This record gives sequence, structure tokens and C-alpha cells, in this order.
Amino acid sequence: MDSVVTFLTTKDSDAALAFYRDKLGLKFLRDDGFALVFDMHGVMLRIAKAKSFTPAQGTVLGWEARDIGATLKQLVQRGIAFEHYPNMGQDADGVCTFPNGDKVAWFKDPDGNVLSISQHSS
Repeated sequence: MDSVVTFLTTKDSDAALAFYRDKLGLKFLRDDGFALVFDMHGVMLRIAKAKSFTPAQGTVLGWEARDIGATLKQLVQRGIAFEHYPNMGQDADGVCTFPNGDKVAWFKDPDGNVLSISQHSS
């Protein structure tokens, strides 16, 4: 095996394209008819087109940030809303800090896929 390929699903490829390209800033490579294809700094993301699907309940894709606060602010400025979950101890911005110091914030794409940004303490 040579490299990682990641997969998501969309019911609305136009909304997915606008979200991943324009809001998240991923490099759009092509629409091959079956999926939207993006380059995530050397990792391929294929967002498969489907007439219907049910998003997974947990996080399906995440990014590590050097400074989660700064990254969160940039994403909010681009129109991304962060999720707040009961009993997770999140701050007002939606950042959950775990006992080991790791921090995570979650948001959803237009199809309801749960995505995250995180900053790890070590």
C-alpha cells in the first residue's frame, strides 16, 4: 500500500463542493462523476455521491491544529458553526478539553457528517 485515501458521502454534491472547497479551503481536483475529489495536503478525499445515506453518529474526519483557538476563529469567520454536546464540558466556543490536555471541537458538513479539529497536548 502506498498512500491513504479517505471517503465521505454526500447527497448534495454542489453543497459539499462549496463547503469543502470554499469554507474549509481544500484543494478541489475534479468531479469524476462518482465522487468529488480533493487533495488534503497529499491525502486524497473522495466524497461519493449518493441519493440517500445516514451520516455516522461519531466523527468521520478530523484535522489537527497547532492552535485550536485560532483555527476555530478562522472557521467561524468562514461560516462554520461548532456543535455543543451535553455533558462534554465544552467552553463557549465548543472546545472540549480532556484531562490529559487534548482539545477537540466538532462541526458538521452540509450532509451531517461530523468533522473535528483537535490540538493534542503531546
